[in-house]
Amino acid sequence: MIAALQTITRLLAFIGKELIEVRRRPGAIISLILGPFLIMSVFGLGYNGYRRPLQTIIVIPPQSGLPSDLSRYRDVAVGMDILQIAPDAAAPLQRLRSRELDAVIVAPPNLEQQFRSGAQSVIEVHINVTDPVQQAYAGVLAERLASEVNAQIIKQAAGEGEKYALAAGQQAVQIPPDVIAAPTRAELKNEAPIAPGVLSFYGPAVLALILQHLAVTLVALSLVRERTSGIIELFRISPISTTEVIVGKVLAFGVLAAAISTITVALLVVALGVPLLGSPVLLAAIIALLTVASLALGLFIAVISDSERQTVQLSLLLLLASVFFSGFVLPIEEFTAPVRIASYVLPVTHGIRLIQDVMLRGWTNEVWEMFALAIIAAVLLVATWALLRRSMTRA
Repeated sequence: MIAALQTITRLLAFIGKELIEVRRRPGAIISLILGPFLIMSVFGLGYNGYRRPLQTIIVIPPQSGLPSDLSRYRDVAVGMDILQIAPDAAAPLQRLRSRELDAVIVAPPNLEQQFRSGAQSVIEVHINVTDPVQQAYAGVLAERLASEVNAQIIKQAAGEGEKYALAAGQQAVQIPPDVIAAPTRAELKNEAPIAPGVLSFYGPAVLALILQHLAVTLVALSLVRERTSGIIELFRISPISTTEVIVGKVLAFGVLAAAISTITVALLVVALGVPLLGSPVLLAAIIALLTVASLALGLFIAVISDSERQTVQLSLLLLLASVFFSGFVLPIEEFTAPVRIASYVLPVTHGIRLIQDVMLRGWTNEVWEMFALAIIAAVLLVATWALLRRSMTRA
């Protein structure tokens, strides 16, 4: 009986100790409760679910006989922003391959002749995407476009009668019923180097997310342990400078991140079959920029945290925000402008797009995002240096 009471007393003592520890650090419990709530609130308010219309050029060959009035096609092409009508497909397709456009629609050159001969015409819808979801979305828009065009043709044929041979007796018999019902069909053509599956598309995104979380967590825990264990106090009386501490942390964990990223990329390419179409040197440079920016973010978290517990909480909140707002799950274009701007503060936002471009396209036209990673790293390292220097030189 006495032993049981002693056990209960010791357990109550442990419970009291932990509760007192939490009470001494109210910021930790507040961030644990309000952090996820704030992230979900921003997500709910910032996500509008509105998919940006595809920037599109329609190619109408001169011999097609189709009207070239831009307003008529804007009413038909649902989900597409028709920029212009072009007579030839060469220039628009080049712009599409350069990713200046989202889609190019090429009308059949002999639609009326094809219809009279009883053959179905093909409307070519060219896109340039590697995202399987976006490709499926473009396919739906293409089918809707063909349906709208068919409805217009049938309406015009019913009104003009003999022009489309619907009221021409013998000739009408030669036109198959399925062609009369659907004079055209849409054919989707993806101009991207490859059309990856879900695994190949999300593999590079997972790589970027893992690298950021790994770098942030490891370096933040390392520095906060030194701050809370008193090692920083020794640095204050040693010849070690603040710059040397920061550079040493970045180099040490940079080497570790480089080894892990090399192994991960090898597993993605060899074991999972994710293509690597671009230069390995360019990929290494992007990963290095992402790693340095993530390490800088981890160091900044460490200098503003007062305990390992708070560091872990902030790292997990950062991971949660990265999943929601980096484009990992939902395209950042579907968020409101303030949330989109805030998402670019996360290193992983740039890392996902750049790594996917290099691995799945072989190149990137978003070079500015490499500079963005460098700027994020520089700003956070300077801020960390200023805060850590004040802590190391304080009397």
